Amino acid sequence: MLMVDVAANLAGVRERMAAACARSGREPETVMLVAITKTVPTQRIVEAYRAGARHFGENRVQEARQKLPALRDLSEAVWHMVGGLQVNKVNTALGLFDIIESVDSLRLASALNERAHGRLPVLLEVNVGGEPQKGGLSPENLAQTLDGTRGLARLDVRGLMTIAPAVPQPEDARPYFRRLRELAQGLALPELSMGMTDDFEVAIEEGATMVRIGRAIFGPRYEGR
Repeated sequence: MLMVDVAANLAGVRERMAAACARSGREPETVMLVAITKTVPTQRIVEAYRAGARHFGENRVQEARQKLPALRDLSEAVWHMVGGLQVNKVNTALGLFDIIESVDSLRLASALNERAHGRLPVLLEVNVGGEPQKGGLSPENLAQTLDGTRGLARLDVRGLMTIAPAVPQPEDARPYFRRLRELAQGLALPELSMGMTDDFEVAIEEGATMVRIGRAIFGPRYEGR
């Protein structure tokens, strides 16, 4: 395993986040860093926690199920489900995660509502790029799905999430982030989870309140964006 200074990487990411906030006239406290731990060994997750990270995200229920028991001592950790979630894995996911960022259908929302214990924070995933290989609601179907989820008593619908298309330059992702912000504003939703290692600064400039960053923190062994 390559040597990685997780604490130094985390500090560097926070500095870049603060600079992006300054460029857009925002306070750094308005943007949450979610450290994405897909394929990351538990040792590095502990290092990130000791360096101040508190929000973590996993893409797959099965991987989280294997890892999280070894991380129970991280008592202040908040776990985000950021990958696609199948209805048949809802029960397991609810036992692992504190927030579900990837609700992409009323069927999934209804299943979460039926099985959740107490109020569950969720985000609706939007496929702003219209990419057929990706999950997420289309912008055209978003309002209808939101109306349905707002009627579910145990769900706290806080905002929107997106994964921007892979583009040659970070600046090329700006229109997708701007589109998500406009959608959220039109629906009076405060939270925007958008931006990853290659484009999070642009996302912050466009209004992100959560950025999901893995490789820039945990190093090249991280097999994601």
